[in-house]
Amino acid sequence: MNVLTSPDPDFMREEEITLFSDSVGKWIDEHAPLDKVQQWIADSSVPRQLWNDAGDAGLLGLSMPEEDGGMGGDYRHEVVLMRQLGWKGADHFGISLHNAIVMPYIWHYGTEEQKQRWLPRLQSGELVGAIAMTEPGAGSDLQGVKTTAIKSGNGYVVNGSKTFITNGQLANFIIVVAKTDPAEGAKGTSLIVVETDGAEGFERGRNLHKIGMEANDTSELFFNEVKVPGDNVIGGTEGQGFVQLMQQLPQERLNIAVQGVAAAERGLEATLAYVKERKAFGKRILDFQNTQFKLAEVKTKLTVAKVFVDHCISLHLKGQLDAATASMAKYWVTDIQGETIDEMLQLHGGYGYVNEYAIAQLYKDARVQRIYGGTNEIMKLLIARTL
Repeated sequence: MNVLTSPDPDFMREEEITLFSDSVGKWIDEHAPLDKVQQWIADSSVPRQLWNDAGDAGLLGLSMPEEDGGMGGDYRHEVVLMRQLGWKGADHFGISLHNAIVMPYIWHYGTEEQKQRWLPRLQSGELVGAIAMTEPGAGSDLQGVKTTAIKSGNGYVVNGSKTFITNGQLANFIIVVAKTDPAEGAKGTSLIVVETDGAEGFERGRNLHKIGMEANDTSELFFNEVKVPGDNVIGGTEGQGFVQLMQQLPQERLNIAVQGVAAAERGLEATLAYVKERKAFGKRILDFQNTQFKLAEVKTKLTVAKVFVDHCISLHLKGQLDAATASMAKYWVTDIQGETIDEMLQLHGGYGYVNEYAIAQLYKDARVQRIYGGTNEIMKLLIARTL
């Protein structure tokens, strides 16, 4: 893709990163071309085999150390994957949640035994990851979680329900946010792994039919007296879940910002191609001053967004990205993503409302960005606390 915003910073232009980006792009061209993506959208899910193919290609566990079963890269490799998926319209594949949200909980907080037990299987594609935070009655308010994991003998019994769970139909490795001590509130929250293969009492609800991101299976999950081994509490100690979530949410929010810029960049490329070709009143749409002004505004906004996101990536690589700055990136970039894609759809006229045009899918997909990972209103509250 000929990216039209600011050039990459030096840390993203190292030869190894550039070569990796090229190889990821070629893999997506082969395994996730747009005709296949359209079929996935119709099926409301990607094929299960795609996860194994990604594992075989070394695209799972990118930023996990080799000694722990990963690929030995860093967050830049995750950025490359997210950007290539966005540029090529294959971002419905929930691989980045698996890689850059689920696996880090095990690597950062898991015991050595947990790392050895789970990370290699997550890297191979044997396990597909999901994280079950949201409940029907508890969205962005994680302290309101009602799901419980109560000690019973040498293990736990999990009861509750979750909703809007990405990878929910295919995942067989689910990190469940649950209360191990309901009387303690946030301090009684733990992260407990449920391996669903053969787990009695675990049920998947319907694959939710969404207005966008249709190929990304998003589900309700039900836990009815599900028995879990005692050594499935991440870190081996109860009551650490809320702290673990708060420490990892900045990366999740940065992921969303990275994805937002990539998707909007694809929209800009598609829109430029359209306005250069489409004519009205005897001249190209691009030749109208209004079109030029609108696209100048879009390019400026996306350039500013990318520069800020690159700054946040740099901070994160140095371990310096704080929650407030990540919240700024998440809320502001996703607002800009929605705003610019809306403007670009308008330049397509009626064709922008037709699903076969990339801008229509980008428009639908963009809306959820302001909701998941913590709503943008919550992001503003987190930023305001620093004032």
